[in-house]
Amino acid sequence: MTDQAVDTGDARLSAPSADGDRFLGRARELKELRADIERAGLDTLAGRKPPRARVLLIAGRPGSGRTTLAEELVRQVAHRYPDGVLRARLADPDGTPVPVERAARELLGALRVPAPAGAAEDDLAQALRTALADRKKLLLLDDATGAEQVDALLPDAPDCLVVAVSKGPLTGISDVRPCTLGGLDTKSALALLTRYTGSVRITVDPRSAESLVEACQGHPATLVLAGGWLAARPQASVADLAKRMHTPGEGAEEPDATPLARIFRLVHEALPGPAARTLRLLSLAPAGPVDDQTASALAGCSVEAARATLDDFVALGLLRPADSPLAEYDIPGWLHPLLRSLAEAQERPGELQLARARMLERTVRLLHSCRTITETDSDRSREKIQGLPRPLRFADPRAAAEWLRVRKPALLASARLAVADGELDTLARRLLSQLVRALAAHIGTQAAAVDLYGVHGLVLDVAERRGLPRERAAALLNLGDLDAQTGRTQGALARFRAALDAGREANDPYATGRAMESVGGAHLELGDYDRAADWFGRALADRLARGERAEAARLYGRIATAHTYAGRYGEALRNWRAACAAYRKGGDVAALARALSETARVQEYAGRPQESLRTCQDAVEWARRAEDVRLQAALQLRLADTLERLGDPTAARLHRATAGRLLSEEAPQQPSQQATSPERDPDACEIRSASDED
Repeated sequence: MTDQAVDTGDARLSAPSADGDRFLGRARELKELRADIERAGLDTLAGRKPPRARVLLIAGRPGSGRTTLAEELVRQVAHRYPDGVLRARLADPDGTPVPVERAARELLGALRVPAPAGAAEDDLAQALRTALADRKKLLLLDDATGAEQVDALLPDAPDCLVVAVSKGPLTGISDVRPCTLGGLDTKSALALLTRYTGSVRITVDPRSAESLVEACQGHPATLVLAGGWLAARPQASVADLAKRMHTPGEGAEEPDATPLARIFRLVHEALPGPAARTLRLLSLAPAGPVDDQTASALAGCSVEAARATLDDFVALGLLRPADSPLAEYDIPGWLHPLLRSLAEAQERPGELQLARARMLERTVRLLHSCRTITETDSDRSREKIQGLPRPLRFADPRAAAEWLRVRKPALLASARLAVADGELDTLARRLLSQLVRALAAHIGTQAAAVDLYGVHGLVLDVAERRGLPRERAAALLNLGDLDAQTGRTQGALARFRAALDAGREANDPYATGRAMESVGGAHLELGDYDRAADWFGRALADRLARGERAEAARLYGRIATAHTYAGRYGEALRNWRAACAAYRKGGDVAALARALSETARVQEYAGRPQESLRTCQDAVEWARRAEDVRLQAALQLRLADTLERLGDPTAARLHRATAGRLLSEEAPQQPSQQATSPERDPDACEIRSASDED
């Protein structure tokens, strides 16, 4: 999706060419840019140390080759920056600015620096500056839409270099070194045409070729389309195209139409009807490379036909293959406004909406297939997979996971697009649901927390717009959980309270009970143990009223934990005993062992070592029945500590030896027994994450 330029095939933002042999022209610009790296800045001239990285600006119209020039510069000077090159795109192909939060998060990801879900833009930008401090990095910031974007990502590291690509100046950033691009020189422009037409048609009529270059104003993207138009017509002469470019057709163009718009219209008019329609509908595709599935859904044709059409567009210079293991194609930034204008002029609004709906429906079905392939142990899931059309099936879970990894940016963009549309909320809700499930199935809720935070935010937008209190409650609970996990407890508390209101409005007992418990958990984290116990008590009453004994037992434990933190050991013991009784009645051996362990701990805190010793011994027996080796070992160590305090070091050594033997004999393939020891987790019975509840 970089601008087409003199290097139309090999220059890629994500993986630039390793050699510059296909790069044409721009020798003067490259020389000036390299000289600007060495030139003393204003701070240096004033005797001060530069506070920030130097910024080189490559400015030019879309399609002028600005990105390709930036990539060539990066290729030539990358060896000076031993800490490597970072790349970020600051605008979507349709020109929509990328939020600084998203760009900073992507850069932090490339640096392997964790960025918490839902972190504020300023926090992420500061984390990026901290990560780049004392490093010698080269940053390529492509398609910057304004100085504020670049400034937010600018490292406070004078040894770094930032190469920014933009339409115009970056007013507000001090000491920017600008390089403004015009057209290519005639020699380079002719060489570019030759790549498409071959040398014969250029050399037999050099004057017409130069006239065509003049009509194209040396603009690389215009030359690429001209070359593609000629390559598709071996019998056409260069003179014929030059004449067409110098003499626009009557009524076909605005008087001030650019050469790029003129040649694009020629290319579009020469396409077969179905191909021309497919091209126009690509303006509806989400940000990121377009694939054959998306083109197929937009055009309402087979995947094979869509792929063949996209390959034809590549030959014409309209698209180029993406650097991707899938069949993906980059849409150059200069093409989007032209496609959008044509689609609005030649397609009825209802047809555009129908095409968008087909695309979103295809995405929903692909996500469903991607998730279902992970459930191969289920006969019902296998039947569902076999019932899908062949183009929507994945060969195996690994292929599905790879598709999700590669297409994830486009899938997230599809979700944003669906919600922003405002008229396809039913499809949007299905898409968001399937996206959450697919991410959880292949990546896991913790690893996908950053993406899930954004998806749950979109769910909340739709729920509020459509007045859906049940979905609003679910989204608020999910967002509150993620806020709590990243330490934003006050924000989480506000979300949980809002979820409680929404749950009550929806008359949803699950959401209401879950929200009350989450409010209690937030107060517990904030150290307000009285309020925590009160809210846990409300949730407990709700569970008991619905006869949910297992959940009630767990809530007895949470109330006991709040009382323990507050030093009210009597109340804590009463609630732990109630929890133990409920677990014993329900036959939950493992939970009973953990509850007895916590009871013993509180008895120790309360100064009742003999009682603690007996309870701990009971807990060991129940842990043995539950085959929880880790818990057995932890309890043996606690027994040893208690016995030492009671003056029996011999018995204490025996229990320590038993704990060591249990740990050494534990099979490594038993992840279910790797639970946190109660010695380290006073609140052993935590609630499930909201994503697991979906």
